[in-house]
Amino acid sequence: MNDDNELIGAMETLGTRLGAARESVNRRFIGQGHVVDLVLTALLCGGHGLLIGLPGLGKTRLVETLSTVMGLQGNRIQFTPDLMPADILGSEVLETAADGTRAFRFIEGPIFCQLLMADEINRASPRTQSALLQAMQEREVTIAGAHRPLAAPFHVLATQNPIEQEGTYPLPEAQLDRFLVQIEVAYPDRDTERDILIATTGTEEAAAAPVFTAAELIAAQGTLRRMPVGEAVVELILDLVRACRPDEAEAPELVRENVAWGPGPRAAQALMLAVRARALLHGQFAPTAEDVRALARPVLGHRMALSFAARARGARLGDVIDEVSARVTRTEAAA
Repeated sequence: MNDDNELIGAMETLGTRLGAARESVNRRFIGQGHVVDLVLTALLCGGHGLLIGLPGLGKTRLVETLSTVMGLQGNRIQFTPDLMPADILGSEVLETAADGTRAFRFIEGPIFCQLLMADEINRASPRTQSALLQAMQEREVTIAGAHRPLAAPFHVLATQNPIEQEGTYPLPEAQLDRFLVQIEVAYPDRDTERDILIATTGTEEAAAAPVFTAAELIAAQGTLRRMPVGEAVVELILDLVRACRPDEAEAPELVRENVAWGPGPRAAQALMLAVRARALLHGQFAPTAEDVRALARPVLGHRMALSFAARARGARLGDVIDEVSARVTRTEAAA
């Protein structure tokens, strides 16, 4: 009982601080609270986030604000076609000492931080994109045969322009799978754009205030993993992920006809963590089916692909995920 009370108290405290963090970020990233919630979800889960949207929608501003609010040492890399892996990871240089002796010294690249902003990640070549693979999964990099651990916590928040724009390289499936959530940043509505216009063209702008420290974020990630998840929600996550795989027996005809390949086990792991974070952000002490439905697109969308025939018919992956999620939820409720 004491352990339960301690966990409830920890979750209450964390929920209050998350509310303060959300408010601080929303003062600078106006009118897109759902985007802020998804990025906070990624950080709470110890994962990475991929923000997709056209230039000028505030993605860079959001990441810079989060670095301050969450108390993380941040670095920013502008990805360009001529960027090389060493520009991200660092390199060894040969130095000559005063006595004439020579030795190699490693100069750390910008990846040695706690919150890395990979700006316009799909403008770099696949060779350079792959420099992040080991870092995102294993929290270390291997350079000249030496394993070099990264700071804790370590998160990547990448921004990406739509693939249709000239001069972009699609991220490979293996790298997409390493992002906990994919976050769509859309144009603001008229009222929101008016608020942005007024807030950003005066003599002063709202400043972000620190709410967490790095150590407190790590503790929050530990608290999140202790949150109980009901058996019904666990089964719903499994049913949803497996129903999105066209080769599974339980996949509906909609998936078999439209999906080329579906999400792997990492998708279920991501959902299991993300629904806990969403519950905390909404003042709940346990996730529900609604949390699963709300996170289906952000967690599964970049881990699936439409077939060529489905694309030719004009099918949209988000619509497929929404329909499968609704069907699975109805089936669970009926059972």
